[in-house]
Amino acid sequence: MIGRLAGVTGAWRNWAGNQRTHPVRTVRARDTGEVADAVRAAALTGLRVKALGSGHSFTGIGVPDGVAIRPPADPAGIRLDGDRVHVPAGVPLRVLNRRLWQFGRALPNLGDIEQQTVSGAIATGTHGTGAGYRCIADGVRGLEIVLADGSVRRVTEGPLFDAARVGLGALGVLTEVTLETVPAFHLHAVEAARPLAEVLEGLDDLAAGHDHVEFYWFPHTGTAALKVNDRITAREPRRGRVSAWVGDELLGNAGFGLACRAGALLPPLVPRINAFLAGQMASAEYVGRSYEVFCSPRRVRFLEMEYAVPRAALPEAFAGLRAAADRHARDVTFPVEVRVLGADDVPLSTAYGRDTAYLAVHVRRGRPHEAYFAAVEAVLSALDGRPHWGKLHTRTAAQLRPRYPRFDEFVELRDRLDPEGRFRNAYLDRVLGVPCASET
Repeated sequence: MIGRLAGVTGAWRNWAGNQRTHPVRTVRARDTGEVADAVRAAALTGLRVKALGSGHSFTGIGVPDGVAIRPPADPAGIRLDGDRVHVPAGVPLRVLNRRLWQFGRALPNLGDIEQQTVSGAIATGTHGTGAGYRCIADGVRGLEIVLADGSVRRVTEGPLFDAARVGLGALGVLTEVTLETVPAFHLHAVEAARPLAEVLEGLDDLAAGHDHVEFYWFPHTGTAALKVNDRITAREPRRGRVSAWVGDELLGNAGFGLACRAGALLPPLVPRINAFLAGQMASAEYVGRSYEVFCSPRRVRFLEMEYAVPRAALPEAFAGLRAAADRHARDVTFPVEVRVLGADDVPLSTAYGRDTAYLAVHVRRGRPHEAYFAAVEAVLSALDGRPHWGKLHTRTAAQLRPRYPRFDEFVELRDRLDPEGRFRNAYLDRVLGVPCASET
């Protein structure tokens, strides 16, 4: 036991490489008991605790400055119980998706990557797209969580359950998640380049007429790369391995990476590069397993900021974003991503209480992003925007409180469950505030 709690030391960094630290030790917990032991041991020496996911957040939400705990992640612990699945919190979505398919089940909605752990995806509010669908955390039906005193709680309702569905890692360490599933389904994907004005004007009709709709806009062009996914019983046309490799790897990653480097070297060519990319990356039609269509590999590393605005504000939000890109993104080859989602009742979900539009901006890692992101943030924040918890932003607790009707309720619960700040870190102090009795 002592050896396991001692853990290992070493550097930690996130996927994008913009967050780095050296935790005092890292503990790989095999079960809930080992998580509880690690939390109690940290308390004895006054160390903070942070659960580690796969590091796909761009913010410091998952940065450990004391004891880093990797929660249970053995796929053997995935158990189907009727239409619900019990999952060890550290299992990556890519593993869960394939195991569910073997059971004949699937998650109803996913984001566009599947490298995240289950607990990381729900803690940060990963959402996907679809006007008739909700974020992944909305499908949570039960949680097992280790609190600051090392006690273990299993909850299916009540204040802790409500808050911990998107808990930011501030309430404890999740060790198991129970999720609602649906029968496994295929998606018919149609990807096509369309005039931007046409897509913007018709987006409401597109969202109402299809299960999942999103589009990518490459700055300095009048083209949108539209993606429409619908549930379907047919199994054809399948996308062959060669076609998938060409679309995802050759064009989507290797070719895109070359385009990004060319744009950085020759900024005047960026409008033409982006127009070419929009046409090449949005020309496909195929049927695939739900998770294969929802999720794509991302090998070109980047930084991202995403805001959620009331869906009715999307036209004004996009117009302001476009103006900001014209001023500050002259050499940016990464597209803007636009999605829509239905309202939910999860207190710190970015879609809490309102139908929502998401606008995300990206810049290749290592390139200047500050002026571009700041200009976009000013536009979207002014439209009652809520920043994605795992993506870059500068908002503070004072600025976020008015955006979330149950913000104070969440913070009061955190302060009651974790009076010593065991699960705090610098990012959480900024976005949730520091308890008055705590040291700063």
